[in-house]
Amino acid sequence: MTKIVFMGTPDFSVPVLRRLIEEGYEIIGVVTQPDRPVGRKKIMTPTPVKIEAESHGIRVFQPEKIRDPEQSKEILSLHPDLIVTAAYGQILPKSILDAPKYGCINVHASLLPELRGGAPIHYAIMQGKEKTGITIMYMAEKLDAGDIISQVEVPITEEDDVGTMHDRLSEAGAELLAETVPKLLLGQIEAIPQDHTLATFASNIKREQEKINWEKTGEEVFNHIRGLCPWPVAFTTLSGTTLKIWKSEKSRVEGKYQPGEVISIENDGFVVATGNDYGIKVLELQPAGKKRMTADQFLRGVNEEFKTGIILGRENE
Repeated sequence: MTKIVFMGTPDFSVPVLRRLIEEGYEIIGVVTQPDRPVGRKKIMTPTPVKIEAESHGIRVFQPEKIRDPEQSKEILSLHPDLIVTAAYGQILPKSILDAPKYGCINVHASLLPELRGGAPIHYAIMQGKEKTGITIMYMAEKLDAGDIISQVEVPITEEDDVGTMHDRLSEAGAELLAETVPKLLLGQIEAIPQDHTLATFASNIKREQEKINWEKTGEEVFNHIRGLCPWPVAFTTLSGTTLKIWKSEKSRVEGKYQPGEVISIENDGFVVATGNDYGIKVLELQPAGKKRMTADQFLRGVNEEFKTGIILGRENE
């Protein structure tokens, strides 16, 4: 029986691991990131992949730095026939990449060579793409640059955000892997080198990228908001305090307004002007120090100072 080591960390990886187990492969070890402190109380918390692996009695390894020869030695001692990774979170050393008989393969949430890196789902939505997908590739020492083994497209609708696409892509990755591994083991795969000149990148989201730029078009702001929901969440400012925007919709605007200006207040939300004739109707938001709420809940709780004409996102309010 083919001996597989699985490497993954977040929720995205769990259906992929689960599908390998369901398909009857011998998972001889799971490698995941170390437990980390979570929340205000800094409670040490295992990764979702660790929880899943231990529920099946699978041995778990959590190297702090897998490129450290001493820390990778234990994994190499398992002598896996195949290594499967999905959002593991560390770059593998050449010693591990070269070890398995059938190589190391990765389940990546984009249609490579587009959107290499750690946040491909966010960028696909923020860039307004109508489709993304899953790529299974051989791993290389360079980030997401290995030869493509298989791909599947997954459509993106305007109703999608990172949360919905995350779940669909995770399941699509598990399904594609189940179809791909038997062919790989039988030598029926003809991997295709990536065209590196077409590569684009999706590096992890930084804090400054979360802030809404109201001078952009309404379409761009709309994509920005759903491309950061439900994490890390786009934000603007109101009277100098942070205001997270969870959910919105596009709204046609007539007339000239300043970007960021509140131009109408309705029962279920308020409309903010952007850089073109599409405004953004805010539907769900989160004021500083409070929980996520609907816009009508927010409007019922604010005083008369929140009115049309105020400007969101001003640096010196």
